Amino acid sequence: MRSLLLLILCLSAAAAARADAPPLLRATLVSGDTSIDVEAGADAPGFTRLALRGASAWNNQQPEKPPQQVSVGGVAVPLAWHFDRRASHARAREVTLVYRSEPAQLRLESRWSVRADGGPIEHTVVISNSGAQSVELPLVASIDFDFAVVPGTPLTRFWVEKSGDHPSDAGTHADALQDGDSWQGRSSTYARPIAGIAPEMIPYLLVHRADGDQIGWYLGIEFSGRTRIALHRAGTSLRAEAGLDPAPGPYRTRVAAGESFFAPTVFLGAARGGADGAGNQLRRWVRTALGNPRTLADPSYPLLVSNSWGSGMAVDESLARRMIDDAHSLGLELYHLDAGWFRGVGDWQPDPAKFPHGVAAVADYAHREGMKFGLWVDWTQAGTSTGPGALRIDDPRTRDWLIADPPADWRHTEEFKGITIDIGVPAAEAWAARETQRIVGENHLDMLEHDGYLVAQGSTRDGHPAVAPDPGTQRVYEDSGYLWVDGSNDTDVSYHATRAYYAVQQGLRARHPALLLEVCNDGGRMVDFGSAAHGDYFSITDHYDPLSNRRAFFDASFVLPPAMLEAYVEHWPAPQLANLRYMLRSGMMGWFSLMLDTDRWSAAERAAARAEFALYKTALRPLIRSADLYHVGPRPDGVHWDGIEYYSAARGRGVLFAFRGAGADEPAHRFPLAGLDPARRYRISFHDRGTEIVVPGDVLVRYGIEVALDEPLASELIFISAAT
Repeated sequence: MRSLLLLILCLSAAAAARADAPPLLRATLVSGDTSIDVEAGADAPGFTRLALRGASAWNNQQPEKPPQQVSVGGVAVPLAWHFDRRASHARAREVTLVYRSEPAQLRLESRWSVRADGGPIEHTVVISNSGAQSVELPLVASIDFDFAVVPGTPLTRFWVEKSGDHPSDAGTHADALQDGDSWQGRSSTYARPIAGIAPEMIPYLLVHRADGDQIGWYLGIEFSGRTRIALHRAGTSLRAEAGLDPAPGPYRTRVAAGESFFAPTVFLGAARGGADGAGNQLRRWVRTALGNPRTLADPSYPLLVSNSWGSGMAVDESLARRMIDDAHSLGLELYHLDAGWFRGVGDWQPDPAKFPHGVAAVADYAHREGMKFGLWVDWTQAGTSTGPGALRIDDPRTRDWLIADPPADWRHTEEFKGITIDIGVPAAEAWAARETQRIVGENHLDMLEHDGYLVAQGSTRDGHPAVAPDPGTQRVYEDSGYLWVDGSNDTDVSYHATRAYYAVQQGLRARHPALLLEVCNDGGRMVDFGSAAHGDYFSITDHYDPLSNRRAFFDASFVLPPAMLEAYVEHWPAPQLANLRYMLRSGMMGWFSLMLDTDRWSAAERAAARAEFALYKTALRPLIRSADLYHVGPRPDGVHWDGIEYYSAARGRGVLFAFRGAGADEPAHRFPLAGLDPARRYRISFHDRGTEIVVPGDVLVRYGIEVALDEPLASELIFISAAT
């Protein structure tokens, strides 16, 4: 203790205010769109300038803020950081600035990197402990900056809600950013709708000028745990901070001797053209920098899927085989066996009564039909099954993995929900890695879906990697079929569990490189950039009617590639074929999953669906994979018209998805098109109507194209091609 007190006194005496000294290292990183000037000060790194090519820059008025103290053995130890020039480097696509706090034996790395020829630039902060004692770090922001702004400059703040259980009536937010405004957006893997609590966001923020070319900057977080973006405008200051969520807090995390803390990676970019301009830049970057190259190289991605959940838990081998036959005849490409196939929650073996020949036999049957095969699993849930190998809540070997001891009278309230384990615990992570590998291998899978709440919200346990909660802060309760824990250490629990989740997913990809990974998590609750880097597509909502599907797609497609956005299409009243096409197309703008038993369809309905699926493969999927996307209609409300446009300048082709709502007083609507060359002429082909016209590009951009439909709840596909 005497040496520790001496260390505190020495550091306190050495601490001084940052001097106005020239930087010790300067570097500029450039992607095709964005440039960032990075510099190293004597005691803190930072960036000074963010610029869009050919546009004015945003100037940063403050450096990064390394932690000023840590806790060692319960005693606060102040830190004094010093730049390490020899350990730092500046290369064409990467800059790493290294700082040390020698007496505390901590090393801080501020890493900037360019991973693609266009789009944003990434930043990561890593703090390593080379000392002999464990330390507790306070909150370390992933990025914290203060842009100089001219008072009175009109600015817009844009962000997107997660759909969660059900898309809200708002979904997207484009608000005037006024002097004195403060705002916070939060994201986690839960996104449960709670009265009085603001909906969670996809962790992305865009700020752009409200006039002219709508030039601005955007910021996102590549992490699935509890994160936050904060923004405040005051006078000449526009300050933003992003990273782990300090609430409920106070946040702290333990860094053991020889280990490192990784603040969630963030990306920062500059763009013009408002939400769609930034979105098209970002979507290209997500595909290139975060997406799985093997998945993207497959021309059949995104797939057309038949899913068993239309029959709920009643699925069995006979139904699955019949659905595979029917799906194959319709041209679908993957059969997805959803919940209901297993012996019990946590007991991920086939139910012998339902699948007497096992799930692998059904997978092999799908493969013989030329289809892929996927499986639903909620692999972080423990239950009461006593089958061999089951993850049981009363097993003394694994009971400590549970987020909390179950109540004395606990029982399954739903057939596919149990009690979440904390996979941040190394032994639990190792079990999950082995179990998911076994499930994939034994069942001959081409796709694995995870569902439920994969990342623990909180934990009552001592001795786990996360710090212990502050006394009196925890609450254990049941809701929506789950056991929940809230407490001061929630963010740290989710930090460790998220990193473990990523490790499990990476292990699956390493051993099964062709395996597709679906991120479900009770619908659209885990739609974020960290998941985009560790999965191939998302379930974007837990409601499956046409309006919910289009709303969820409208929202998420502002920031994520449409091929990653899955809509489940359930049975919906469709008395006319036009209504059937409306239902199908509401889920066909991205990844399509049909969640109903098609055996009930008439011959005419089957023929119409088969034609839609064939059109998807030949004309729609190539655009969904790589074309730019424009929100050319208002957000769907079910009453009025809405529409989404794809256009690929490289292909000279595009399509407008036009939907007429339930309103009877608007038989026609005019959609202004985007992304076209005003100096060219374009062939406009109305697919259902069977007519074709040639229109100058400037007319299509300025006045749009009129679409007329005789009946409400109908749709039209309008194909666009550059005329020679």
